[in-house]
Amino acid sequence: MSPLNGARIIDLPKTLDRRGNLSVIEELKNIPFKIKRTYWIYDVPGGEIRGGHAYKANQEFIVALSGSFDVILDDGKERKIFSLNRSYYGLYVPKGVWRQMQNFSTNSLALILASAKYNPDDYIFDYELFKNSII
Repeated sequence: MSPLNGARIIDLPKTLDRRGNLSVIEELKNIPFKIKRTYWIYDVPGGEIRGGHAYKANQEFIVALSGSFDVILDDGKERKIFSLNRSYYGLYVPKGVWRQMQNFSTNSLALILASAKYNPDDYIFDYELFKNSII
């Protein structure tokens, strides 16, 4: 089975309130891993692409907290495009999937929760190597 088959949009709980809405992400409850690292991407210039790599072990959960962007996932044989534009759902990205992010709207904010601390040895930056490797 391709790791791409595990990628999916996950709806987050919403508490609706006239004063403003609230959503929550809890490790091992809303997402299938413990959170070891949190980072965000913002102020992306028009036309820029982020990502362009795969992880050997790390899993991610990506949320568009503000604005919108596309996440392109690729297992070396198939590609899927997920458009993220709401703060009450996110994209689960399993390990072993090539990912890139593009089409960032003005003032977009991408929140990424990761299952592993930063480790440069976990990254695969060469797409041909990625396609030919068994992760």
